[in-house]
Amino acid sequence: MSHADIPSMGPERTPAGTKVKQVQGLFDRVAKRYDAMNTILSLGIHHVWKRTAMRLLSLGPGDWLIDVCGGTGDLALLSAKHVGNSGRVILYDMNRAMIEAGRPRIERSPSRDRIELVLGDAEKISFQDNCFDAAMVGFGIRNLGHMERGLREMYRVIKPGGKALCLEFSNPPSPLFRSVYDFYSFHVIPLLGSILAGSREAYSYLTESIRVFSSPEELAAMMRDIGFRNVLYRRLTRGIATIHLGDK
Repeated sequence: MSHADIPSMGPERTPAGTKVKQVQGLFDRVAKRYDAMNTILSLGIHHVWKRTAMRLLSLGPGDWLIDVCGGTGDLALLSAKHVGNSGRVILYDMNRAMIEAGRPRIERSPSRDRIELVLGDAEKISFQDNCFDAAMVGFGIRNLGHMERGLREMYRVIKPGGKALCLEFSNPPSPLFRSVYDFYSFHVIPLLGSILAGSREAYSYLTESIRVFSSPEELAAMMRDIGFRNVLYRRLTRGIATIHLGDK
């Protein structure tokens, strides 16, 4: 196995199969508290990021969307409001515990009939070529064993002229702000993860995986190499998160 075949997990480099199993185990442990922890740790700002992503994706009535690594369904619920009764949102995730944690909220939603829950591997999406108007992934692409495969699959399943969006954490470009953010990430987040979610390991992974994730420029270049056109990115909250967009 070459160095390029071994994706990162935290500051170490971990074989893809091992990484996937480890990430699955981490999400199994925190699934029930995942949404609440996101709100606490981000001070609620992740909701602003997700609404911004929806505006940029510009979904319309009748659109079919696949939400890759859709987890507990935050983005699926937001997007279902835009696609109308004739549209559909496929929440696609390989972690059953995360899907089940989000199911009650989806079933209570007025948009529930527009959302379908599908258990599946983001690196081998179980849909035909060119069948979605849009694809998105929110805070999940860095957890894949092979990120490029996941992006290629998103490219494959959207129609020509369709859009793909990736919302992901990133490293703030400002050294001063990054030093403050690093302290919060490496000391406060794992501590709160231990106290509130019962898993310091899961939230240590979260912060470590962000630090070794591709820069916005690198991810944009990867999308262009795959074939996406008009690739652009937008930093959010001084670079804590970044939205990437591309057309097929």
